[in-house]
Amino acid sequence: MVAAVVRENVGQAPSPEELIARAKAMIPALKSRARQCVADRNVPAETIEELRKNGFFRILQPKRFGGYEMEPNVFFEVQKALAQGCMSTGWMYGVVGCHPFEIALFHDKAQQEVWGEDADTLASSSYQPVGKVTHVDGGFRLSGRWGFSTGSAHCQWVLLGAFVPPKSEGDAMEMRTFLLPRSDYTIDFDAWHTFGLQGTGSHDIIVDDVFVPDYRTHRGSDGFHCTNPGQEVNTAPLFSLPWAQVFVRSVSTAAFGGAQAAVDAGVAIMKDRVSTNTGKASKADPILHAAIANAQMQIDEMEATLRLTFEELMAYANSGEVIPLERRVYFAGQSATVVRRLADLVDDIVQLLGGRAIYMSSEIIQPWLDLNAGRAHVANDIHNRSADVIGSMIGLPPMNPFV
Repeated sequence: MVAAVVRENVGQAPSPEELIARAKAMIPALKSRARQCVADRNVPAETIEELRKNGFFRILQPKRFGGYEMEPNVFFEVQKALAQGCMSTGWMYGVVGCHPFEIALFHDKAQQEVWGEDADTLASSSYQPVGKVTHVDGGFRLSGRWGFSTGSAHCQWVLLGAFVPPKSEGDAMEMRTFLLPRSDYTIDFDAWHTFGLQGTGSHDIIVDDVFVPDYRTHRGSDGFHCTNPGQEVNTAPLFSLPWAQVFVRSVSTAAFGGAQAAVDAGVAIMKDRVSTNTGKASKADPILHAAIANAQMQIDEMEATLRLTFEELMAYANSGEVIPLERRVYFAGQSATVVRRLADLVDDIVQLLGGRAIYMSSEIIQPWLDLNAGRAHVANDIHNRSADVIGSMIGLPPMNPFV
């Protein structure tokens, strides 16, 4: 099945409503490719091309490079729809599709190198701070091996996390993200073997002592304080948002699409399932009814809550006001609860559907596996946030600066 795609005229941006409608129109095609996506451990190239042609990777990209500079809620609505068709695709899109926002925070010279010749250029990432960094004139030498670089097979650049050692006595260790072109790293395509989210293509990245100029690094402190060099040239309110607020949502939002797909599959099984052992029809099972209803209501509730989160964040950005730190801590904590809650809700449904649900051919199994894999991401663990949420209530600064 081929999804409908639309190529924009130069300078013509679609409306948010049109972008969301295009994403929803892709759901049948994504469903038809989902098994291929899982088997290949990569999103199909034809899907990547359709995402490009439909303009989805431009939603958070600066207008200077043909982007749309739209509010993040548009991006997340597109991500949810894609994930409803295939959660691996939705997850990959969320991660790769949010990187134009971070690249826009880099020095303009770095942005020109990425998008100057091709505004459709994509970047993957791994923010694990595992790299070895050495100071040299004009920048750094970088080496290491990073896991979980989602969508890396389809990208020409990569964003890699590492701690930079003190340059002189009295300096502090600092976290930075390093931006590297495809010629500076290799990909281990045989490292990604998982029980869920297999199709995200989250392969390993290997870097062997390459030079990274200072302008192709992004300080964690600049992301925290919203004092990024890219804000000098990308002046839209969008780019005054804290980078962490955008990223943590990018790895939780796909779960909404996956959970909705699982609920829909559960309803389809319920309609005609009759136990061969008890003779009882699932459509008459009040316990199953309660599990499905509870899941649907909580999906809608969490979606509404996180939509309001970004309405509030954008209200601060549009007014030029500083976002209170306690709100940032709270919002990051909210996002961290989503995937685990949704996985538990779907698990309640799966265990009530008997043997029909345990076959890999069952439409509920892949999103259930994907949800359980997604909750392993560090950003989706509320235990990494709860101490700061409580601390903010009593006036303490966050211990985790990624807020």
